[in-house]
Amino acid sequence: MKIGISCHGFGHGGGIERYTMDLVNGLHALGIRPVVFAKSFDTSIPEYAWIEPVRISVRGWPGKLRDHVFSHRLQKLKRLHNVDLLIACNRTTVSDIAICGGTHIGHILNRKKPAGFWDRRQINLERQHYAHASVVVAHAELMAAELREHYQVEDSRIHVLYPPIDAQRFSPVDADERLRLRTALGLPTDRVVFLFPSSSHVRKGLPQLAAYFAQSTQPILLAVLGRPVDQTWPNVQYLGYHPDIENAYRAADYAILASRYEPFGLVGPEAVLCGTPAVLASNVGCTEVLSADAVMRFELDDPASLAACIGDAVARVQRGDGRLTDPRSHLSYDPDMAAHARAILSTAGACPTVQA
Repeated sequence: MKIGISCHGFGHGGGIERYTMDLVNGLHALGIRPVVFAKSFDTSIPEYAWIEPVRISVRGWPGKLRDHVFSHRLQKLKRLHNVDLLIACNRTTVSDIAICGGTHIGHILNRKKPAGFWDRRQINLERQHYAHASVVVAHAELMAAELREHYQVEDSRIHVLYPPIDAQRFSPVDADERLRLRTALGLPTDRVVFLFPSSSHVRKGLPQLAAYFAQSTQPILLAVLGRPVDQTWPNVQYLGYHPDIENAYRAADYAILASRYEPFGLVGPEAVLCGTPAVLASNVGCTEVLSADAVMRFELDDPASLAACIGDAVARVQRGDGRLTDPRSHLSYDPDMAAHARAILSTAGACPTVQA
């Protein structure tokens, strides 16, 4: 069986890009070299040697039409490269297994603005993406619910498989190493540090969190990692961009997100595997896989709920029980990349191309 993967770009990044790389890592561990269809490739990374790359050029097309052009060209290329099973990490009309890391309708509903013309075009392509697939893999129950409600995907085609995580990379360190990392990042030792990793600050809730931290008299600091911030606040420190995000998780006391729409949110499990609990809005998808000790939840539209949650988090650190001593036990699923790839392939029997 020849396996293909489609994605926007092949390289290290966040969100679905990270998932694609983890999927390739898992397949590589199983001895499988997939064909990867993408608009661009980072040829400098080790994973590039583990795939058969096929570049689909969309240069010259308007940005809002490129997904449609990609999908159209993929139809022919899938046949040309004799792909039996296509795992689509982006919207296409020829997927056998469609990966759902979030939906456009869910995004629109949570931004509370009506869908525009281009939104409707994307939703139409997304509907075809899910309609054609024999299997739709949802990364959380939240997405499974959206698939049923907004895209009329039958339960029989939906499989909830949580995204994999590199547990060797995201792992705890001892107290001395934590202190060294904290010092290297310029983080104070006399405050409780809440790490906010983000490439989309408004969507992840920075304005709400910064407003709270700025007026707080508690010994707390919001440490922003990733995209630059365009203003300064009291009790908020910008750390810049760090590709070794695992060290920032280890150095911090908590990871925090206040996203309006976060279908899963790898920040939570990644931090937890580093021994760092998470403070998350209750609507963040990954809260369903974290233990009560690993995640403290607050209601997004209730300032008192956030204040109480932060207060409890500070008290926990001051008591000396802020770290997670057995991180893996606080995650309800196996994050191993090879195990995830194996689970994906186990669904392939439902695909006609494989049955044939």
